[in-house]
Amino acid sequence: MSDEDPAPKKGLWSRLVAWLAAHRSTLLAIDDTPHSIALGLAIGIFFGFTPLLGMKTLLSIGVAWLFKSNKIAAAISVTLHDLLLPFMPAIYFWEYRAGMWALNRPRHSSMSFQHLPVRELMNWTTFFTVGQPLLVGSLLLALPVAVVFYFFARGLIRRTRARRKASGVA
Repeated sequence: MSDEDPAPKKGLWSRLVAWLAAHRSTLLAIDDTPHSIALGLAIGIFFGFTPLLGMKTLLSIGVAWLFKSNKIAAAISVTLHDLLLPFMPAIYFWEYRAGMWALNRPRHSSMSFQHLPVRELMNWTTFFTVGQPLLVGSLLLALPVAVVFYFFARGLIRRTRARRKASGVA
């Protein structure tokens, strides 16, 4: 018997690189304009930062449809945040803090997340004390990231297509 594991486990970084490589070819194969694909990607990235669990994909596809951008790109990019799942509590914490700052609420009025019973999560007062600053903070973070990602993705798609066209690859 060998002491070596036949299937070594991949780390987070190698999984991220593999996911990006697999979806990069999918995104570049989409028959659409670079603007449409990049806008779909940016919309998906935007909704990926929001705390709207369970609704992110539907919202990104719906908004991509409204803006006449690529819905497949939006759905793919919103799933990118699934790779960041281990870091989402920290991201949500900073989004909450940014939301409290934006809403001009004092720091001492924030709720403690440590001992919050499940029944309290379904209460409207919890939404206004925790959910509202979290949503506002996520928008403050998501908008600039999505705008930067749009320009980055559009440039990358244009360069890749120009390089393929120059080399004669369809």
